[in-house]
Amino acid sequence: MPFRLILAASAAALAGVAACAQENGDEAAGSPESADAASTPAGDSVAAATARLITTDGSEVGTAAFTQGPEGVVIRIEAEGLPEDARGAWHGGHLHETGDCSASDFTSAGSHINPSGRAHGLLNPDGPDNADLGNFWIHADGALMTEFYTTRVSIDGRTDAPALLDADGSAFILHANPDDHSSQPIGGAGPRILCGVIEAG
Repeated sequence: MPFRLILAASAAALAGVAACAQENGDEAAGSPESADAASTPAGDSVAAATARLITTDGSEVGTAAFTQGPEGVVIRIEAEGLPEDARGAWHGGHLHETGDCSASDFTSAGSHINPSGRAHGLLNPDGPDNADLGNFWIHADGALMTEFYTTRVSIDGRTDAPALLDADGSAFILHANPDDHSSQPIGGAGPRILCGVIEAG
């Protein structure tokens, strides 16, 4: 084949490859999948909330941090300087239906988060309710540090579980006594000694 014809054929082949690449690139750039991926921030899968924990005399002693995962919420509690009569013992902890710690006995936080009306108690065959978290140990020096996970609530309603940040908010409550995980309505956990209103951020 004459040299001139070889060059012409090569040029035509290269032009065809370039055209195909351009066409494929245009399709990829205009596809809904790529547009959605570009417009969805990586952090959209995570929501966070915090509660400042106070005692019945109004002293702020720590925080509870809430981080939303795909199926549930990680809760980390860090507190110190808790009342002396509460130290060296287990205490029941629950999530309550109203974000209000204004009453001196914290009854303003309402009852447990429990829209389906299940029985209280992690060991109750008819439970647990959405509020049940277990018991928390306060050390002899007045410190409480723990991290745990629950699928029975969500932060903002992105799962089927009740939202902590609903219209009237919610609160974390720690009680004076341990929770027996079965008796009604709160497992014998007694008075409320610690409260924190759960807020976004």
